[in-house]
Amino acid sequence: MEYSVEKRVGLNKKIAVLCGGMSNEREVSLRSGKNVFEALLRLGYKNAELVDVDENIASKLKAGQFEIAYNALHGKFGEDGCIKGILEILKIPYTGCGVMASSVCMNKDYTKRMLNACKDIPLIKSVIVKPNDNVTLAVKDLKYPLMLKPVSEGSSIGMYKVNNEKELQECFKKSLECKQDVMIEEYLLGVNCTVGVLEDKDKIFATEILEFRTKTEWYDYEAKYTKGLTEFILPAEISEDMTKKVKEIAVKAFNTCGCRGVSRVDFLISKNIPYVLEINTSPGMTDLSDLPAQSKPIGLNYDNLVQLILNGAGLQK
Repeated sequence: MEYSVEKRVGLNKKIAVLCGGMSNEREVSLRSGKNVFEALLRLGYKNAELVDVDENIASKLKAGQFEIAYNALHGKFGEDGCIKGILEILKIPYTGCGVMASSVCMNKDYTKRMLNACKDIPLIKSVIVKPNDNVTLAVKDLKYPLMLKPVSEGSSIGMYKVNNEKELQECFKKSLECKQDVMIEEYLLGVNCTVGVLEDKDKIFATEILEFRTKTEWYDYEAKYTKGLTEFILPAEISEDMTKKVKEIAVKAFNTCGCRGVSRVDFLISKNIPYVLEINTSPGMTDLSDLPAQSKPIGLNYDNLVQLILNGAGLQK
């Protein structure tokens, strides 16, 4: 059954599909933007244009007289609230979350701080380590193996799994190449899954839960963007009760962090506990991305998903 999505944006509106950008996720964003742009053309938005974001983006948007921005950017400057701030100043309605939610959710540390206010949202034990900290001392209360995650990177960039102190020292230096603090979490075995959260008028709802099983040791950059390295299971092979619980927690996390329009919440289910890993406020829209795949079972094909997200332009608080 198709999810019915009405066109609530005029077909003659001039839409800038923001993509590319200046982050480590530039290539992924270019692929997302191209797909979104082609979907908008199929939907009848003939005035849509691809806009490659650089330091002159404000001038480009003003010169182009764009009326709406569809954000297909990922990573630094595009997903952390920066581009949203420019759009707010230019008074251009945009898709997705606002400045505050984008900024908070881009930072894994601040996301956890926000979610920690909800006592019923499970979070994996972790610490934040700054560049000049003694990393060995910082993790003294954590159990190996550990996962190292730069706090504001996406697509698993700068992430490493370590099994002992020697590996910790080596990989911590590599993680610091991203020039930001590093979150170090206990590594847990379990079911990796993700669920989209979408907004349609006053209704906020979860997509189907997507489980992924990788041929790599964990869900790294290679597994995310190389066809055949990850097996996707839709719906996730988890119990009915766990399915309900994950969806409820995803919506609660979405609301707690002030998200709007669209987000994707990543989980690790370990020993029957659904831990929230992070919230992605600008989910990928490539051929291999999670959000389009997990939207299909609820009746949202790619074009309808793009339309739904476009309808949310200007919903930010």
